[in-house]
Amino acid sequence: MMEKEFVILLHGMGRTRHSMRTLARHLKKAGYTTINDGYPSTAKTVSVIAETDLAPMVDKCKKTGAEKIHIVTHSLGGIVVRRYLQGHSLPEGSRIVMISPPNHGSEIADVLRHIPLYRWIYGPAGAELGTGPDSVPNRLAPVDAEIGIITGDRSLNPLFSRMLAGKNDGKVSVASARLDEMIDFTVVHSTHCFIMQNKTVLKKTAAFLKTGKFALKSP
Repeated sequence: MMEKEFVILLHGMGRTRHSMRTLARHLKKAGYTTINDGYPSTAKTVSVIAETDLAPMVDKCKKTGAEKIHIVTHSLGGIVVRRYLQGHSLPEGSRIVMISPPNHGSEIADVLRHIPLYRWIYGPAGAELGTGPDSVPNRLAPVDAEIGIITGDRSLNPLFSRMLAGKNDGKVSVASARLDEMIDFTVVHSTHCFIMQNKTVLKKTAAFLKTGKFALKSP
């Protein structure tokens, strides 16, 4: 029964829950109960966000009788989910859609994280997203979950794109978005900042939560 399936939405760094509002509405129309509470993405480390912000959202769903707790993330939100799953689990049948996640870090963080203005704007989590072996994304173990990943290949920021290896969305490279344990992967022609509002992304996200695949049925 769809009323027993919840979807938690996690926005990206420096954004608010309003950036996920279009996606939340789309999933609500598809029959899911949505939780789009937001979290202080620039005020805490990834580990603290996972325990003090995401964990209570999951617990709230469980207390209301959720049989499946899906999670849909943008950018940093994907790393928060992976950190949460290092010590927690979701109910059987739950699925995760990561949109433009820096799963292997971002070269932009490598270049800018030592600059005081960057640290002031993006906070502790922003300094943890480099590509080195000691960065948070690269220290996380594989997670046991049904994960689908959507990323973009269009950039509106040529300066940032020059810092990234290969095709990218202006913030995250296509290669960095991948995870070995993912069960589906797709690339759309969209930029990092607006990809979660892309109509194809909306449809593919709902399709994955329902079927475990991004493929859309022909009309």
